[in-house]
Amino acid sequence: MVKKIIWGCVFILAAALLQSTVFLRLVVYLRAIPDMALCILVYSAYVNGIMTGQFTGFFSGLLLDFFSASPLGLNALTRTIIGAVTGLLYDTFILDHFFLPMILCAGATILKALLYWLLGLIFPEAVPSYAFYNLTFWIELGMNALLAPIIFAILGVFRPLRPKKKENMP
Repeated sequence: MVKKIIWGCVFILAAALLQSTVFLRLVVYLRAIPDMALCILVYSAYVNGIMTGQFTGFFSGLLLDFFSASPLGLNALTRTIIGAVTGLLYDTFILDHFFLPMILCAGATILKALLYWLLGLIFPEAVPSYAFYNLTFWIELGMNALLAPIIFAILGVFRPLRPKKKENMP
């Protein structure tokens, strides 16, 4: 479990660096950037369960807090909750290659926006909240959903993030 958490955090950190450098330069007009780090967290939590999802969400969120201008603990809290909720779905559905990753990442994006909105009500000066009526949120939601099957396919090849095969018991 520890290896999966460490590798998940490494992938999330790499994705966060990629989306804050490369994608930030590509998307100037709409200011919507796909949250690949969130999709990686969703993959890790869904295929490995609630404990791995929570720990990966917390530690990767803490890393993202240190590297961003957000208040310390904001990403750790939201990503821990997202990892836990996604981990609850562990072994519930058969992981297909297209629709389920899209639904999971779209749901995680909506949950992230709801959590930011709720925290923005409590701490209005510190937490930037999403505006659900704004086109930027819907574009980010669409980009996350469209990138999800690609990210899940790439991560499915990487062995340390995959769950171990269950042996047939007599």
